Amino acid sequence: MRGREAYLATHVLSADPMELVCLLYQHAADSVRDARESLARGDIGARAKSISKAIGILGELNGALDRNAGGTISASLEQLYSYMTLRLTEANVRQQDAPLAEVESLMNTLGQAWQETRARQSAAAAHVTAPPPAAWQESNLDPAVRAWSA
Repeated sequence: MRGREAYLATHVLSADPMELVCLLYQHAADSVRDARESLARGDIGARAKSISKAIGILGELNGALDRNAGGTISASLEQLYSYMTLRLTEANVRQQDAPLAEVESLMNTLGQAWQETRARQSAAAAHVTAPPPAAWQESNLDPAVRAWSA
């Protein structure tokens, strides 16, 4: 476990904020999946531990919301995080899989949306900061094209 923990610590410390959010969603979904597996095995302690971990991650995500800048999106996410926390608690108390499956699906959907947003943001940043291809540089253009564009 030490190697895995060291890798995760390095990954987290070097991650940008968007990547951190994606990591949190992934770990929350993994925790809910672990809870479902523990429920199926009848392992009460492992189920409770996994659900507690997922609830803790939801608390971190909720605490990270910028309610001033986020507007209605932050308000909607806050409500969704509260709903998922309630469903996880219900699943733990009632020992039911359906609420866990629902939360796992929501986590996966949200995580995928954040990953897509991060990818678009990275692509847009690369597009803005990347120099034009050499073929497009003025010195490489046909003299007639240079004369026309001048």
